[in-house]
Amino acid sequence: MELKQLEYFMTLCQELHFTRAAEKLGITQPSLSQQIRLLEHEIGMSLFDRVGKKTMITEAGRALLHHGYNVFHELDQARAAISELQGLKRGTLKIGALLTVVNYLLPPTVMGFHQAYPNVELSVLGMRTGDIYSGLLQNELDLGIVFLPMEHEELEVIPLYKENLALAIAADHPSAQTEYATLELLKEIPSVLLPNTYFLRQVINEQCRMLGFTPQPVLEMTTMESIITMVGEGVGATLLPKGYLDYIANPRIRMIPLQNPAFTTQIGVVYRKNKHLCAASRIFMEQLVSTVKSRSF
Repeated sequence: MELKQLEYFMTLCQELHFTRAAEKLGITQPSLSQQIRLLEHEIGMSLFDRVGKKTMITEAGRALLHHGYNVFHELDQARAAISELQGLKRGTLKIGALLTVVNYLLPPTVMGFHQAYPNVELSVLGMRTGDIYSGLLQNELDLGIVFLPMEHEELEVIPLYKENLALAIAADHPSAQTEYATLELLKEIPSVLLPNTYFLRQVINEQCRMLGFTPQPVLEMTTMESIITMVGEGVGATLLPKGYLDYIANPRIRMIPLQNPAFTTQIGVVYRKNKHLCAASRIFMEQLVSTVKSRSF
């Protein structure tokens, strides 16, 4: 079995479409089909069922896919270990982070790390918690910065800080002059929230259910910036991390703390337990912890 064939196989598992997989790999569709047939011949079992235009993974294919992730994971570990012998003169570090964290927490850490280690290729991706979870388990990310809890037997979690959520409302709204707000205000005024597929929205839904209601937003949007724009236009109120609202300091928005009860989330760093934690990862985490300690949340 050649690594090239295994790479082709895993790409086809992701796409489940020969033409799209071939385009992604930069080869022709007949070449991909030939390599998959050679791989199936060597294994002695079909890896895919082809029903009409649909391509489905067989049980043997699922088994190979599982071990394929492990094979490429070990190769990544070897590269990281060898790169570490050269110090931080080169290498890569890929981080998936919550959108709010990307905006107001990470910039000082990212800038400090890049200035100290300019030859390390650093990628910071704003992602949903669920996508970070998948990216870590599939070895597509080195570190994740997520809402906790995040539990899996292969993941290691380091809590960073707790942060309060706050109500954001248009500065000229009648309720904007109150000193504190309760979550039940969402029953009385229109709201603009993240979709239900986002972890933060799920936490908000759960807290509201505990108070006996389900939030019914007039608008759902997938970015913090678009939500803040709609709130500033008076479309509705929203709930976002207080640190993010403090950071943007939008003059059209009034931030109101929540009480009875206060609404707190926890942020943490996550990485795979069996993944070689290279020097770049360790130093980035140390700098991130230093950034957190220098701020009050």
